[in-house]
Amino acid sequence: MAEFARYLRTETVGGMILLAATALALIWANSPWGGQYEAIRDLRVGPVALHMDLSLAEWAKNGLLALFFFVAGLELKRELVVGELSDLRSALLPVIAAVGGMTIPAALALSVAWGSPGAGEAWAIPVATDIAFALGVLAITGSGMPNSARVFLLSLAVVDDLGAILVIAILFTSSFNLVAFAVAIALCAVYAYLQRRRVTTPWLYVPIAVGTWLAVEFSGIHATIAGVALGLLTRVRRDPYEKEAPAVRLEHRLQPWSAGLAVPVFAFFAAGVPVNGAALRALTMDRVAIAVIVGLVVGKLVGIFGSSLLAVRLGVASKPDDLAWRDMAAVAMLGGVGFTVSLLIADLSLDTDAAERAKAAVLLASAVASLLAAAMLVRRSRVHRNNGGGPNAADDE
Repeated sequence: MAEFARYLRTETVGGMILLAATALALIWANSPWGGQYEAIRDLRVGPVALHMDLSLAEWAKNGLLALFFFVAGLELKRELVVGELSDLRSALLPVIAAVGGMTIPAALALSVAWGSPGAGEAWAIPVATDIAFALGVLAITGSGMPNSARVFLLSLAVVDDLGAILVIAILFTSSFNLVAFAVAIALCAVYAYLQRRRVTTPWLYVPIAVGTWLAVEFSGIHATIAGVALGLLTRVRRDPYEKEAPAVRLEHRLQPWSAGLAVPVFAFFAAGVPVNGAALRALTMDRVAIAVIVGLVVGKLVGIFGSSLLAVRLGVASKPDDLAWRDMAAVAMLGGVGFTVSLLIADLSLDTDAAERAKAAVLLASAVASLLAAAMLVRRSRVHRNNGGGPNAADDE
């Protein structure tokens, strides 16, 4: 079991499980047994009295993804306090790249979809980069790339996720229950106090986490925000008597569950969209769907690479010495792998039929971005191997 968990912590295995779950959903949903897939996806379970009789797809979206966002919150907190984002100068490039990688795709998507129903909400779909999928593609096809490429992509994706989380919290709160929100704040304060007092027992933390999730769910804010909030409140600096800080320990224990269960199950229920001829024709005539594709494939590349180039040229930030500009372009292309969070925002922002087309667009755009990035990474890896691990200056110009 420990060995299996270790495999699940690697980006390659996590990305492969995610891809397998997506492929299974697409094949099943478009097979003669597609009705069975929809029946399972829409099966409602949970206590009716508490208004928690949700479909399995909603449990995956609201519940399992909270675990994914908790792990993302832990990672973000660690990066902000002791990681790449703790030093302002080192953090500026991925932060600027992330901002460019959110604003340019959003602006492109909004301009393409302008005037179409849903354009006012769907612009947010291409702002996200999928950490697990993007790192998986980098691990598989960019084995010869310098480690700074992974660090840049990880830092970029973490900041990107924070932006997507803020978008979800601000834009997709349909109703607001102040009492439930106050309960969530109080539980978060208790969690932070216990962290400060060095309490470690799960018998306190698990009920607090579940209570926070329920309170956020009832407040009207998307429940995944509870995971982020608790992740950011977890202590990341270890005491002298500790082998690991709580954030590192929790990330180590929960990452396999996030990569091996939470994200693949969500992808399985979210990715089962029609991809037959009629669906593809509808996709080409849907300006919102086209906007999503343009935002992810073009907007992410232009936004991430362009903002990075501008920041370095203006002297605001510095590029890692072992990364050439063509390396940066390959990593920027990986930013177009929206997937998990983009699928989530599509579900939250559009009605059923439009959301199905938007999700198909996310899948198509993520596949195109993955293939283009993979081709670029394979070539760049070959260049780095031929030059003994250093960037080829002539090739960079």
